[in-house]
Amino acid sequence: MLTLLAALSTRTQQWRYGYDLMKETGLQSGTLYPLLVRMTDQGLVEAEWHPPERAGRPARHAYRLTATGAVLAHEVVDPASFPAGGVVQA
Repeated sequence: MLTLLAALSTRTQQWRYGYDLMKETGLQSGTLYPLLVRMTDQGLVEAEWHPPERAGRPARHAYRLTATGAVLAHEVVDPASFPAGGVVQA
């Protein structure tokens, strides 16, 4: 969860897609998507459907931190442990 919080906190107002978050964090889909669902249920992340960018493509879920999620990320994520484009170093 810390890895995902760190990734989402780098651009708190920007909607992010799961695939991009997987690439950025190194989390597999079987870990990432259940975390996103749980964090959405806890009010830390908001999710919405975005229309396809090109015809013939499916709509996609996009995610971003809520104000509560941003506060939590600020409290628990050490910015030095999450270099740009990298995975949180435990």
